[in-house]
Amino acid sequence: MSSITTLNPATDQSVAKVVEGSNGLLLEIDGQIVPNYDATVHPFQEGDVVTGHVVRIDNDEVLVDIGYKSEGVIPASELSIRKSVDPGDEVSLGEEVDALVLTKEDQDGRLILSKKRARFEKAWRRIEAAAESGEPVEGAVIEVVKGGLIIDLGVRGFLPASLVDIRRVPNLDEYMGQAIECKVIELNRSRNNVVLSRRAVLEEQRKEDRERILDRLQPGQVVEGTISNIVDFGAFVDLDGIDGLIHISELSWSHVNHPSEILSIGDKVTVKVLDIDRQRQRISLGLKQTQEDPWQRVVDTYNVGDELEGTVTKVVTFGAFVEILDGVEGLVHISELAQHHVENPREIIQPGDPVRVKILEIDSERRRLSLSIKRVEGQILPVRPITAPADGDAGDLDNVPELGLSEDVFAGADEAPAGSEAEDGTDGAESEAAQADEPSGSGPGA
Repeated sequence: MSSITTLNPATDQSVAKVVEGSNGLLLEIDGQIVPNYDATVHPFQEGDVVTGHVVRIDNDEVLVDIGYKSEGVIPASELSIRKSVDPGDEVSLGEEVDALVLTKEDQDGRLILSKKRARFEKAWRRIEAAAESGEPVEGAVIEVVKGGLIIDLGVRGFLPASLVDIRRVPNLDEYMGQAIECKVIELNRSRNNVVLSRRAVLEEQRKEDRERILDRLQPGQVVEGTISNIVDFGAFVDLDGIDGLIHISELSWSHVNHPSEILSIGDKVTVKVLDIDRQRQRISLGLKQTQEDPWQRVVDTYNVGDELEGTVTKVVTFGAFVEILDGVEGLVHISELAQHHVENPREIIQPGDPVRVKILEIDSERRRLSLSIKRVEGQILPVRPITAPADGDAGDLDNVPELGLSEDVFAGADEAPAGSEAEDGTDGAESEAAQADEPSGSGPGA
C-alpha cells in the first residue's frame, strides 16, 4: 500500500509544500504528492452564513453540502419564517442556498444550519437600507392577523390594517398571497420588529397622479368621476387619482339639505371644473352646471304678471318660499299673502300647501323671483289658528339681511288696498330685508 495514505499534512506542516498549480489542493511532503484535505474544508464559525447545494429533502429536514466533512442539516422549522412549511415547497434538489451556521456539531455530531436566519440577516440589511433611503420594500402577504397583515420580507413585517390602503379596507383576506410594496416606518433590531405602511407608497403615487391630472385639467372642463365620499358640506369626486369637491351649493339648482339626498358613494357623475388651486392641489367642481338651469326656463317662459301653480316649500318670519318649477323658488313676502294684515305667515299657509301665485318681479341678474298670493284674482286662503310658534318662525325683522328686491314690488298694485304696507307695519327697508332663512343654493328667489 502506498505511503501516501499514512501521511497527515495537518501534523507535518513544517515539511509540506503546496504543489504549484494545484490551487492548494495538493501538497509535497518528503518528495511525495498528497491531497490537502484541509484545503477542501472552508473555515467557518457559528453565526457565519455559508453557501451550499441541497442534496436531500426529507419530511422534517433538508441536507446541504457546504464542502464540510459532513452535510449540514436544515430542520424544517429553520427553512422559512412561514409556519408549518413542507420542505419540498421551500427548496429543490441541487438548489444553491445560503444558510446560517447554528451549531457546528450538535450532540449527534451534526452540523445544524438555518436557511431562514441567513435570509433574515440579508433581509435585515436590505430593510435597514430601505428605511434609511425611504425606498419601498416588496414582500408577499403570508398571514392575516388581528389588526393587520404579515408580510414576508425575509423578516416578518407587520402591516397595520389602517395602513393597508388610503381608505379603510373591510376585508383583509383579499390581500392573502399578494406581493405588495410598502415603506418601512418603524424598525427595532433587538425585538426583530418591522412595521410597514402600504398607504405611504400609495399616497406618494397619488401625489404624482395628482400633479399629472392637475396639469391637464382646466377650469370650464367637463369631466367624469366617481363619488368617493359624502360629507355634510358636499361630496368628493375621484377623478382617476385626485379628489375634487362639489360643494353642497353646487349640487343642484334646487335646495339640498344634505348631499346624500341626491348622491351615493360609488355613483358615476359628470361634473364641471369650476376652479383649481394648483398650489394646494384642490379642485372645485359643480354638478348642477352640467344640468339644465331651471332659472333660464323662467326667463324664457314667464313674464311679470303671469299666474301659475306652485307649492309652499318653507314658511319664514317675513313670508314664504314657493316652488314654481323644479329647482326654482320665489319669495312671497308677508305683505303679499292676503288682503288683510298678517301677523304670522302660518296663519295663511303651511309647507306643502298648493297655491297660485302671480309674478311681481323677475331679477335676472340676481336670480331672484318675487311672487304674490293676494294678487291672484279670486284666491282667498283661509285663516288658520296658531297654537304655538313653529321652528324658524321666530326672528327679528330688523336683523334680517337685505333682500335686494325693488320697492315697486311692494308699492301696491291696483288690486292691492291702499296703505297696505303701513297697515302691516312693513316699511320699504324692512321689505328689502329678507331671505335670511332662505335655503342656500335654492336658485331663483334665493
